[in-house]
Amino acid sequence: MKLFIAEKPSLARAIVAAIGSAEKNDGYLSVGDNVVTWCFGHILENFQPEDYDEKFAKWNLDDLPIVPHHWKLKISPSCSKQFSVIKNLIKKADEIIHAGDPDREGQLLVDEVLNFVGNNKPVKRILLNALDDKSVKFALNNLQDNKNFSALSDSALGRSRADWLIGMNLSRAFSIFSQRMGQKNISVGRVMTPTMALVVRREEEIKNFMPIKFFSVQANFSADEKIFSTTWQIPENFSTDSEGRLLDFDVANSVLDKLKNCSGDAKILSVTGTEKQEFPPLLYSLSTLQIEAGKKFGYSPQIVLDAMQKLYEMKFTTYPRSDCEFLPENQFADAEKILNNLKNLPVNDFSDFIQYADAKIKSRVWNDKKISAHHAIIPTTVPVDFKKLDDVQQKLYILVAKKYLAQFLPTHKFLSTKILISFADEKFSATGKNILELGWKIIFKNSSDDDEQILPKISETDDLKFVDAKILDKVTKPPTRFTPSSLLQAMKEIFKFVRDDSLKKSLKNCSGIGTEATRACIIEKLQSQNFLKLDKKFLVPTEKAFHAVKILPDEIIFPDLTAVWENQLENVANKKISLDSFYRSQLSALNNFVQQVKISAENLPQNKNKTAVCPKCGGTLIQWKSKFGDNFYWHCNSCNLSLSDVADEPFIKKCPDCGDGFIIKKTGKRGTFWACNNFPTCKKIFNESELSV
Repeated sequence: MKLFIAEKPSLARAIVAAIGSAEKNDGYLSVGDNVVTWCFGHILENFQPEDYDEKFAKWNLDDLPIVPHHWKLKISPSCSKQFSVIKNLIKKADEIIHAGDPDREGQLLVDEVLNFVGNNKPVKRILLNALDDKSVKFALNNLQDNKNFSALSDSALGRSRADWLIGMNLSRAFSIFSQRMGQKNISVGRVMTPTMALVVRREEEIKNFMPIKFFSVQANFSADEKIFSTTWQIPENFSTDSEGRLLDFDVANSVLDKLKNCSGDAKILSVTGTEKQEFPPLLYSLSTLQIEAGKKFGYSPQIVLDAMQKLYEMKFTTYPRSDCEFLPENQFADAEKILNNLKNLPVNDFSDFIQYADAKIKSRVWNDKKISAHHAIIPTTVPVDFKKLDDVQQKLYILVAKKYLAQFLPTHKFLSTKILISFADEKFSATGKNILELGWKIIFKNSSDDDEQILPKISETDDLKFVDAKILDKVTKPPTRFTPSSLLQAMKEIFKFVRDDSLKKSLKNCSGIGTEATRACIIEKLQSQNFLKLDKKFLVPTEKAFHAVKILPDEIIFPDLTAVWENQLENVANKKISLDSFYRSQLSALNNFVQQVKISAENLPQNKNKTAVCPKCGGTLIQWKSKFGDNFYWHCNSCNLSLSDVADEPFIKKCPDCGDGFIIKKTGKRGTFWACNNFPTCKKIFNESELSV
């Protein structure tokens, strides 16, 4: 008997459909000598600390770190019946086919079942990047030895154990520490926490941002009755800020007057043009699709993943949890059939785009060297039934189809042009392009991504007329808050956010923090655990998140270490380092973190157990001893308000200037003073005499 163990029922049904007519049984399907059963994702789960030793049921700082000597798994209660089915079928099987999803988690979740039951029978691996019959049959005829994927399984195992060690130990350690400060428990995650901290730091940047107003002069000229815009070039001897911005309105206004009163001719000083070409964009991985759909439609990463999973199970698109943007070269043979299917899409202009396509064009996306377990997301050879798709699925299918179609259209060719103009004794420049051949960009011609000015074809001898001019008032803008899709992009491009500049180059080519399959879940979890909340479309940190960042060490809240660990996990999967080497680095970091918490807990100031009512939220103010000297202060657990202590009582006085903040005692370079805590909105400073302290 040949036994297939699929990751989930939908995968099992696709395999059966390619083999033949199946007989249904309890927990499996049979087709002749072939039996297909399934897991429900991970049907085994890690032991909890108290499963190893019941004393760990109580959280105690002295027990940390908890490190299993022998890692153990247990059967998930909801999967016990299906596990029994799989176990009995393994006993009867002559050969086993591993049919997990083509990624590291898919590899592990079947491998761990085989290891758990002590399987010693031969195991082959089937890699299913699409569930249509043709793709499944091809995969069935190209089975590989499952031993070839042991490193991929090790990588997933390393991820699982690292998450357990960091999550279980540091959540306990910092929750105990937080409780001793009169605060609530804190959940710590190897990827979740630095992701949360990205949002907190962005919020702090916005809060502390000081806008700068600056000015520029825009002048419009015409050549051959075509108007284009130019920008005044600020002379080197003019006063600007460190970023080269003009801050003096009067200077800009004087230039505007000169232009309006000038009766002379404009002169073209130079025209430089370089012929360039732009190849079609790479295809979608899950992350790039989630980011694009977030920008275009406001979809959350989880909505995109769920919709693409459904399209995959309907056999209309390929495997969704892909981190790859390329295709294997043997996929090129399907191009003509897929393009013919796309002709029938009931979408405005789509049939017009197809007429420009040439199925013989082989773009850079077909590259076997860029393929690992999976490839980019594309339409399958199965014609899509648009009526079966909901609105989200339709929009995502069109995005995927357009990227695929673009590979078979001509290259976009243009002249990158810069024009330098003299008028009224001032210089102006314009940059833009002259399109030579639109090519694949015809599909995206209404896209806002390509907003470069289209310049007229012009030479230095052409006549030029001044049309008009105006002053542009500009204000520097604070950083934009993260949306779910832009936060996912930050996780993927984590090298941009590390503290250590020396790491940026080495991390630039790694896949970021989290995986294609987990990033959306992490963002959802941060919201469900009340670290982040959605304000319209933006993610905003809660007081719980600010508190966590305040007490957690930099090594945990900055992404440097987590990004290095993720890079190491990729190296485990690529057989560049061993699982044991990665595990040792985890234990070393864990021991350091736990030791830091223990030292900090010992030095934590004690409170007098006095309480009062919080004037801001009605919660409880608790009196605490300061870390500095013998002073005391009052802190609210609920809203995080801190107040000064005067004669063993909280000093409660609203700021008369802003009416919102509270007056507190502060220590600065000039000594102790009283000020409003609502900085930087209010900067009022008070004398003790006027406060009656």
